[in-house]
Amino acid sequence: MADPSFDVVSKVDRQEVDNALNQAARELSTRFDFRGVNAKVAWSGEEAIAFEAETEERALAAVEVFKEKLIKRGISLKAFEPGEPAVSGKIYKVNGKIIQGIASDKAKQIAKFIRDEGPKGVQAQIQGDQLRVTGKKKDHLQDVIALLKGKDFDIALQFTNYR
Repeated sequence: MADPSFDVVSKVDRQEVDNALNQAARELSTRFDFRGVNAKVAWSGEEAIAFEAETEERALAAVEVFKEKLIKRGISLKAFEPGEPAVSGKIYKVNGKIIQGIASDKAKQIAKFIRDEGPKGVQAQIQGDQLRVTGKKKDHLQDVIALLKGKDFDIALQFTNYR
């Protein structure tokens, strides 16, 4: 029998993000403080979101509305990275992106943390944009999950394929 293992991933359910985006767009169209500023929010690519308004303050407020909707949908704010406001003519734009996958430098940092702080006999291997953690005992793997949940790596982590 193979050793127990699990995967550490950073994935966001695109449908939930899409639902949050639609809810934010609906709220921007109906809220009193967004009347007359042409506030909009929409996808601008596979993982990018564009916010537009006639004032910088309302563009940033639109980003906050979207963040509230993400929280209500159970998506970590670490998975969303808003950009800086930029002016284009009379319209202020803020571009944000949804972060998917674990970058190689973060993966190395997490693997080193598991090696240094985790129980003996637990190994972490980087597999593309995720990590596979294996160990001799399931209890050790649960200890590693608890360690990773207790440390902040500035990305949203999920634990999958626990076997």
